[in-house]
Amino acid sequence: MGAFKMAKEEQVGFHKGSLATLIKERQEMTRIITIVDQLIQMHIKALKDLGIDIEKEVKETEALIKKTHEPKREDEDLADKLF
Repeated sequence: MGAFKMAKEEQVGFHKGSLATLIKERQEMTRIITIVDQLIQMHIKALKDLGIDIEKEVKETEALIKKTHEPKREDEDLADKLF
């Protein structure tokens, strides 16, 4: 067969090692997300304490994003490519 053929035991070891690494990476990512969420909550609280209406700000930002990032219809994309 090929030079890269691995014995079954090597393949099992490779996959187990990969899983162990990925699980550790996921745990670290979860830890980072928790920290980021805490920081977000801290900033939201600070803005509310300063009298900023967070819900209003979010709605305005979402409306702006929707307005500036509306997807083109597929036929418009095709027309742009043809002409």
